[in-house]
Amino acid sequence: MSAAANGAAPLLEVRGLKMHFPLSEGLFARRHLGDVKAVDGVDLTIAKGETLGLVGESGCGKTTMGRCILRLERPTAGEIRYDGVDIASLDRQALLALRRRIQVIFQDPYSSLNPRMKVGAIIAEPMKVHGLEADATRRVARVHELLSLCGLNSGFADRYPHEMSGGQRQRVGIARALAVEPEFIVCDEAVSALDVSIQAQIINLLEDLREKLGLTYLFIAHDLSVVRHLCQRVAVMYLGRVVELASCDEVFDNPQHPYTRALLAAVPVPDPAIEANRTFQPLTGEVPSPINPPSGCVFHPRCPIAVEDCQRTRPEPRELRPNHWVACSQVT
Repeated sequence: MSAAANGAAPLLEVRGLKMHFPLSEGLFARRHLGDVKAVDGVDLTIAKGETLGLVGESGCGKTTMGRCILRLERPTAGEIRYDGVDIASLDRQALLALRRRIQVIFQDPYSSLNPRMKVGAIIAEPMKVHGLEADATRRVARVHELLSLCGLNSGFADRYPHEMSGGQRQRVGIARALAVEPEFIVCDEAVSALDVSIQAQIINLLEDLREKLGLTYLFIAHDLSVVRHLCQRVAVMYLGRVVELASCDEVFDNPQHPYTRALLAAVPVPDPAIEANRTFQPLTGEVPSPINPPSGCVFHPRCPIAVEDCQRTRPEPRELRPNHWVACSQVT
């Protein structure tokens, strides 16, 4: 699937990415029972300066996808090319230099910060690890600069994480990610653990930082309203596969895949009168197990427009409109 609609060269290119976790039993003679197919053949590109939203229900493989791109997991198969280099096959030493360029903002600001370290030390630690600022005085000044950039005053450097609110902790997490001056940041459900009013502040901060520092984001989320506000393009995942990829407006205004339509139809309308009269038919059945996904199209057991051929043939993504890719054989 192509890069951004503006034709920019991709900063990140994912080809045929698979992440299968083996299942086994037995204490000494381990017996292989099967694999959890968390990510099962994903193609993606992200252009420099772009924010790509990755959405889908819990368990569809979004976070595993992010962890593979960060190389916190070694993929089972496929390529992850960052600026032309396949990072899926790099060894530990070769990855160290790349860590400066790719960072992550975690979902939970309560558990992603070391409770025994003060905020100043938390933000300064990546600089020490990568040898960016040997002088302690300049390092402290840089910490204060990062706190200010993320909307916190310098006094927060002497606080412990438990002395701060959730939104303040997430700002610290963002400052820590920026400490090594990265180009690309994976935001793994970065606002889902926060109150709605705080979510808006963090989203606006991320957008301001993208414009000011020229950052590129992979924004993993399940809240579609957040994705629409922040992202230029959206990729919809279901059971380890991307089923639709297009510009944000195109996905929200003209969804093509039946699963994307069901996701958008499930979003409540804030007007009680409209919500009361709205017709919504939820998807039937349960999400299949990633241990034994359905043959053919993985969505066919729940799809309202499935035909017999959907059970046999896995649909490949097709470009139905310019830069609008859909993995469904029944939509035209």
